[in-house]
Parts: sequence; C-alpha cells; structure tokens
Amino acid sequence: MRIILLGPPGAGKGTQADILSDHYNIAHIATGDLLREEVDNDTALGQKAKEYMRKGELVPDSLVIKMVLKRLENPDTKNGFILDGFPRNINQARELSAGLKDKKIEIDLTVYLETSEEVIIKRLSGRRICRSCRAVYHIVNVPPKVEGVCDRCGGELYQRVDDNSQTIKKRLMVYEQETASLIDFYKGLDKLYVASGDIDAQQLFHNLTEVFGKKIAA
Repeated sequence: MRIILLGPPGAGKGTQADILSDHYNIAHIATGDLLREEVDNDTALGQKAKEYMRKGELVPDSLVIKMVLKRLENPDTKNGFILDGFPRNINQARELSAGLKDKKIEIDLTVYLETSEEVIIKRLSGRRICRSCRAVYHIVNVPPKVEGVCDRCGGELYQRVDDNSQTIKKRLMVYEQETASLIDFYKGLDKLYVASGDIDAQQLFHNLTEVFGKKIAA
C-alpha cells in the first residue's frame, strides 16, 4: 500500500500511521523527522535546508520534495509507505505527483481524517512528545507508564508551546485555508477517501483496513 494520510493537527495522523505501518509492514514517512535526519546526517540536502533554517525561513517545497523522493528509494519502502501529513499544500501536491510519476510510483489512496475542532483541542491540549525519539502520548488517551518519561527510550516528555486552545484555533484556520484546494486535488484524481478522525483510534484503524482491503482486492 502507498498511502497519503492527511488531516488537521490533532486528527490522529501520527497514531494511525504508526499502527498502519506495523500492520502492513510499510515505511512511515513524516517530513519533520525526515528533515531532522537530513540535517543531523549533514547530507547535501540537509546542508541546503540548514541554510534556510538559520535565517528563520521555511525550507522550500522543492527541497522537501527532493528529500521525500530520496527517502522513497530506501529498501524499506519496497512493500509500500505512508506519507504522514504530506503534502501540506497544493504546490507540494503537484510537485510530489510529478516526482512520483517520474519514478513510476502510484499512490493507492489519500486518506483525509476529517476532525471536529472540539476533539482536536481536547487531543492537542493533552498531547506530550518525547524530546529524544519524538514518540507521541496523551495524558488521558495514551499515557506513558511513568509520568513525563517516554516508554520507548526513557526520554523526557514535553508539551508543545502551541498546544493551547487559542493557538490551536489559529492553526486550524491556517490549515483549512491551505488544504481546501489540496483535498479537491486528490478528489479530482479519484484518490480521496474521507474518514472521521473523531472516532476511537482502534475503530478508525479497523475502518481504514477494511477500505484498504477492498482497494487491494479491486
């Protein structure tokens, strides 16, 4: 399966990507992690990205696309992959589509997790992230075994400064403005499936595997 997983902040993209990645034995690719790896490993692409980051500028879409396409050359993508929260805008979608076409890679399905503002605020305000391995927890839904400590690596858990209700609402407004045309883009390619991000993670996983099963069997 080659999947694009989209949705607003707090929709549960990371959680579903982790579960689906394990279930189908496919690569989970998040551009934030990818960017950090390129910079940390001091690759040619990482060095270029660092130049923009030092100036406080956004890394250009074209550079991020190159990182993603390079990542798709790794052996662990042979069975498939999940692009977690990428592309983020219509320009990235068009560039990614062109790059995938050159590599003769076809996306099976783009899943959009449609999620209510109330649920998003509840989730994000309780979210905690590991400083070391970037694992994500929730103080109610997915709490760590030891408060403030990552189950995976023992790293410190922290709350993002922008995970408060006022900032979350602003982030959602920006997201909706950027993604309206993105959703239409994949709908036009007949590659879009809309799922409810409000439901329980395990129920959502069950629903998605049913959809993917039908896609594979078709």
